[in-house]
Amino acid sequence: MYILLLWARYLKTRRLAFICMVSVMLGVATLIVVNGVMTGFSTKLTQKLHDMQSDIVIESTDPMVGFPTTAEDMMARIRQSPAGPLIRAMAPSVDLFALIQFNYRGRHVTHRVRLVGVDPRLQKELPGFAEYLMQPERRANPSFEPDETARKRWEAAHPPLPPDPLYGVKRSVGEVPPGETPTLPPLPPREDFPLRRLEDLPPIDPPPPVLPKLHGIIVGYGLATYRQGTEDVFVMQPGDSITVLTLSAEGMQPVWDDFIVCDFIKTEMSEFDAMTVYVPLDYLQHLRTMEGRVNTLQIRLHDESQLDQVAHILRNIFPPMDYHVATWKEKQGTLLAAISVERGILNLLLFMIIGVAGFGILAIFSMIVTEKTRDIGILKSLGASSRGVMSIFLGYGFLLGLVGALLGTGLGLLIVENINEIEMFISRQ
Repeated sequence: MYILLLWARYLKTRRLAFICMVSVMLGVATLIVVNGVMTGFSTKLTQKLHDMQSDIVIESTDPMVGFPTTAEDMMARIRQSPAGPLIRAMAPSVDLFALIQFNYRGRHVTHRVRLVGVDPRLQKELPGFAEYLMQPERRANPSFEPDETARKRWEAAHPPLPPDPLYGVKRSVGEVPPGETPTLPPLPPREDFPLRRLEDLPPIDPPPPVLPKLHGIIVGYGLATYRQGTEDVFVMQPGDSITVLTLSAEGMQPVWDDFIVCDFIKTEMSEFDAMTVYVPLDYLQHLRTMEGRVNTLQIRLHDESQLDQVAHILRNIFPPMDYHVATWKEKQGTLLAAISVERGILNLLLFMIIGVAGFGILAIFSMIVTEKTRDIGILKSLGASSRGVMSIFLGYGFLLGLVGALLGTGLGLLIVENINEIEMFISRQ
């Protein structure tokens, strides 16, 4: 009983005890906060990397030419294989480099980009596309069709040509403009079908203007904006025209065409948003003269735990000479390994901080034991055993560590729970 009384008295009266508890509390709180923030960061980054790369990717060893077979044939072979029931969705695409050029404030701006041709109906079933489109209605139904606002903006920048001035001009029969071949004399009129004079005929209506087919393009948010202070300034708007230049699949000849901006994609991955544009798959295949063929096939599984099993089956179906099968972890292996190493080193450093607090407690207790030599002698003279005296100081130290750890855990969880509000407060300073 006297041991508990001495613990309570030391906790209340010793200033050094309070310092020990604060050091343990701060160490534990730091461990929880930093580990929680790092875990959240690595989890979010890993999820983003996974979203940008489907579960399994089949790539052509010659990306400029593509697979030797069509995308439909490849998907049919996969569905008929043992991996078919394990696959949730597949989406073919053409993924290659390109140059884009657009007009901003009267000057031409050129960027090197990653050009991706996709079928929005199939790509919707894969992560990393539909949910990051900026127009809400396009997220539910992805497409490359420009909306009414984009069409009006494009038509205002591309007015239709005026009608040919030669249409509607009346000519007399004998009048022959310079450079034209004279016409034959008119036939005599017939009673059943009287021939009308040319000057009495109404003018010929000009042909209706031919509206060009507008091929939409979805531009990465980083390409479409630049940072000015705390705001993002758009250098292009839906309805603007962009020229895309790439290489043909036959003969490596340059091919290009104009596209109309229909939407933007914002994944919050700065490198991806600043390099990627999406265009319709069928038109990109037509533009590059590779109808029916693609160079990438993305696959999403029902259960990610079957990743290696499905990848092994696909490697047996498609020979490595023309096809390269890789999981998303293999594609992002270097970055994932770096994240794992960073977390391990950070945890080691945080435990060293806790160790510093522990050695501080040890040093303080050495001083306390030295100061309490007389008290120890009195306790021994009153009949206290050596084990009992030792349990006083050991239990006192354990109690300080326990109270400090509990307070640190509560403080750390409170900071993690309100980390966003704390970040906003610090940013305003």
